[in-house]
Amino acid sequence: MKNIFIYILTSLFLLSGCTDLDIEPTSEITDKNYWKTEEHFDAFMYGMHSRFRTHSWNFFLMGDARSDIFGDQAFGGEASQGMERFPFNTLNIDNPGISNYGGFYTNINQVNLFIKKANSTNVLTDNAKAYYLGQAYAMRAYYFFQLYRTWGAAVYTEEPSESFEIGKLDKAATPANEIMEYIKKDIDASINSFGNDYSIKKVKSLWSKPAVLMLKAEVYLWSSRQLNGGTADAAKVKETLLDIQKNAPELALQPKYTDVFDYSKKGNSEIIFAIHNQLNEANLLGGSYASNLLPGDLYLRNYYDETGTKINTAVENNFGQIRLQIRTTNYTRFNDKDSRKRAIIKGVYDFVDGKLTLVGTYPKKYPGTMNGSVRVAADDYPIYRYADLLLMLAEAKAILGENPANEINDIRKRAYGDNYDSSVAYPNQAIDKNVNDAILEERFFEFILEGKRWYDLRRFGNEYVFKHTLADPLKPLRLLWPIDKSTITKNPALTQTPGYE
Repeated sequence: MKNIFIYILTSLFLLSGCTDLDIEPTSEITDKNYWKTEEHFDAFMYGMHSRFRTHSWNFFLMGDARSDIFGDQAFGGEASQGMERFPFNTLNIDNPGISNYGGFYTNINQVNLFIKKANSTNVLTDNAKAYYLGQAYAMRAYYFFQLYRTWGAAVYTEEPSESFEIGKLDKAATPANEIMEYIKKDIDASINSFGNDYSIKKVKSLWSKPAVLMLKAEVYLWSSRQLNGGTADAAKVKETLLDIQKNAPELALQPKYTDVFDYSKKGNSEIIFAIHNQLNEANLLGGSYASNLLPGDLYLRNYYDETGTKINTAVENNFGQIRLQIRTTNYTRFNDKDSRKRAIIKGVYDFVDGKLTLVGTYPKKYPGTMNGSVRVAADDYPIYRYADLLLMLAEAKAILGENPANEINDIRKRAYGDNYDSSVAYPNQAIDKNVNDAILEERFFEFILEGKRWYDLRRFGNEYVFKHTLADPLKPLRLLWPIDKSTITKNPALTQTPGYE
């Protein structure tokens, strides 16, 4: 039943007429013949998570592509085909990077419909209704937090699109400060709905109470730094993360960094919430990981590894094409004793004037799985994991004037393994002289390619964005994103993001 209805739901998305914000009209089939049993609600919830998965590439672009992770020319010579505009920070109304608000409103509308139906039904037990609503409110809050950090103001609605004529939506964007209040309201509604249920189901691929508490911590860190929430909001972050540690004690760091992303260890103790992919079902970032970040077989075999040995493409067999090239300096940025260096990035070498020289890199973080003789990137994409809990707790403690050493060093102990000693412990590295720099750098090493770096820099402040990225300090308003021309044309009540007029 779940698979059948997910198929029906997807078909409705594809066949229904699109409105200006891609808000789909609710279906007569859905309204009249559905919502009769708990299985109907369960299938619809799976359908919303399935649609959530289709947005993973845009989540990644919004969170990483404009940061200092990328920016070099592809070492294999591929054309970037416009992708260079992300790290070069040259987006404009003709080249917005992402159109139609990422397509998020299709699923926001389905979430709104689900909430409306769940709140009015009598076919669900109280416990089932509460758990479903906890997931739905969390998902809506997450979508709007993405919209808030990317465009600032955004169209806000809690009503499913049953009553307006298709193609005649004319609704102004809600100011950013109000969007933030709606986000916090949905987070509270989710937490209250989950109640005392801290369970995490289906290989950590569904929203849960620990996941929404992580979202709350991230939101309140933002408001602490960016909305004058200060120590009051930081105290809420600390309280929220300690709540997870107390009530979900099974969560913990994996022994090795590579264990977190091992295909055979999906849903491991470190994962709190992930977008689930599976061989023959769905690939990482909707398939865009391989087609934008991985090298091609035909030229990779001509290069060398760090020992001067020709790269064996029978072993290094995760192929694609590179449109977003990781900066070579990010490979050398790691301490050579940090196990994350070679777990995340593969150094590519060639002989230049007879000397073995680092000429490029590509990602190793997501190893994929073998399908016959072909390696497939069907890895899960983490949204929240325990390492993030530790480093957000460290950040909250720093804002509160407390010592974040325990949390930072828990991360470094795993990263350095047998090479860990006092010289690499916090606060003994050179970067540790400034706690903000230390936390940002640790987050950089830990979360590369998890859609967090651009948001981290922006949360800490514009000065960090301009220090680390290619964003133009003379155009500070352009740290938000432009609205594409089509969306502006179809929705005359919208106004262009300031700085792009």
